[in-house]
Amino acid sequence: MSKVKAFGVVGAGYGDEGKGLMTDWLASLHGGATVVRTNGGAQAGHTVVTPGGVRHVFHHVGSGALAGSPTHLSRFFVSNPVLFGREAAEVAAKGGNATVTADPRGLVTTPYDMMINQIVERARSGGRHGSCGIGFGETIERGLSAPHALTVADLRRPHLRSVLLRIRDEWAPSRLLALGLEDIPQRDRDLLANDAILDRFLMEAEAFADAVAVRDDASLGAGDVIFEGAQGLMLDQDYGAFPHVTRSNTGALNMAAVAREAGIGRIEVTYATRSYVTRHGAGPLAHEVDRLDFADVVDPTNVPNEWQGTIRFAPLDLDILSAAVRHDTARAEAEGVRIVPSVSVSCLDQIHAEAVVHVGGRRRTVPAEFLGSMVAAAVGIDNLVEARGPTRATVETAKNERARCLRQRPFDARGPLVTPLRSA
Repeated sequence: MSKVKAFGVVGAGYGDEGKGLMTDWLASLHGGATVVRTNGGAQAGHTVVTPGGVRHVFHHVGSGALAGSPTHLSRFFVSNPVLFGREAAEVAAKGGNATVTADPRGLVTTPYDMMINQIVERARSGGRHGSCGIGFGETIERGLSAPHALTVADLRRPHLRSVLLRIRDEWAPSRLLALGLEDIPQRDRDLLANDAILDRFLMEAEAFADAVAVRDDASLGAGDVIFEGAQGLMLDQDYGAFPHVTRSNTGALNMAAVAREAGIGRIEVTYATRSYVTRHGAGPLAHEVDRLDFADVVDPTNVPNEWQGTIRFAPLDLDILSAAVRHDTARAEAEGVRIVPSVSVSCLDQIHAEAVVHVGGRRRTVPAEFLGSMVAAAVGIDNLVEARGPTRATVETAKNERARCLRQRPFDARGPLVTPLRSA
C-alpha cells in the first residue's frame, strides 16, 4: 500500500455543509496535495473565500485550487464541457491552480442531457425532485446504454460527432418517450434538433480535451490527496429518501474505491455539517422551520433559483446525523480501506447564545460554545474541527475533551467541562 497521506471531505447532510471550506483548509495545510472529485458533477457549488477576500463557487475544479492544489476528476465524476471552460478561466484569473486531470472512464454531460433534465423537471411542476437542471442524473442514465455512453476518453476520438448524433436522434426521443413526454413544446423540439448547438458542443468538448489531461485514478498513489465529495449523505442514491436523491454515492464509498485502486489503504475523512441543517430543493427535512430563531444565517451562495427554489432550514438532529456517518464509514471500510473519521461544524459564528438540537428524540438547547463538542459526542468522534467564519483562517481543531466527557456521561450529565443541557 502507498504511504501517501489521504484525506477526505464528506457532507453529512443535504449539501451546503462547508465542504468547500474544509477542502480549502486541508489544501492549505498539505501544500501540493491533489484534490480528487469523487462524485457528482458540475451541479456542485462549493464556496471558498480566502483570508484575502477572494471568493469562488467551485463546480468542476477542486475547492483546494485557491490554496494551490491541482484537481483530478475521478472515474466517478461527471464532466460538463459546456460549463467547464468558463470556470477554469475564472479560477486562473483569481490566482488559483486551474490544472485539471481526469480519469478516462468518467462520463460526460451533453447539451441533450441538460435539455431532457429541464424538460422533465418543468413537466413535474409541483412534484419536482429537486434537480439542479444541468443534466447530471440524465448523464448517468444515458451512460447505462453502451451505444450512447460518452466518456472523457471519447472526447479525443474522431467518432465524437457520430456519437452525439446518436444521442440526439436516438437516445433523446427514446428517453423522453420512456418518461412519458413524447409530446413536448415545439420550442424544446427545435432546441433538440438545432445543429448549431451540436457544433458548439463539439468545440467545447475539444477545448475540454485540450485543457484536461487524461490520468488514471490508479496513479494517485504517487502523492498526497484530498478526496472531495459533493452533495451530502442524506442525498446518497442508496441512503437518502428516494426520489429526492442524487444519482451517485455521496460519501466515502467512492473515495475508498479510488483509494484501493491507487494502493492507498487509509483515509482521514472529515464529515462536515453546519451548526444547523439546510436543504436546497424538494424532499423531506426533519424539524423544518420557516426561519431559525437561534441563528443569523448568512449565505450569499444559495440564492433562490428556478430549479431548486429557496433554501430550507432546520435544527440539527444528532440522531439522524450519527446514523448517517456510522453507516457511511462502515460501508467504506467494507471496501478494504481504513476510515479515520473526524467531524467539522461550520457557521458557529452565526449562532446566538444557544442553539437548538434534537437528540434522543427530544428537542434541546445547548450553549453555542459547546455545540461542536455536542455534535462530535453524538456521532462518537473525538476529532473535531470548528469554523467560526467563511475562511480557512477561522478554522481550528479541538482536543475534544468535552466530546469525550459528553460521551462518557449521558447528555443530561454534569461535569467540569460540560454545562447542563436543558429541554427547549
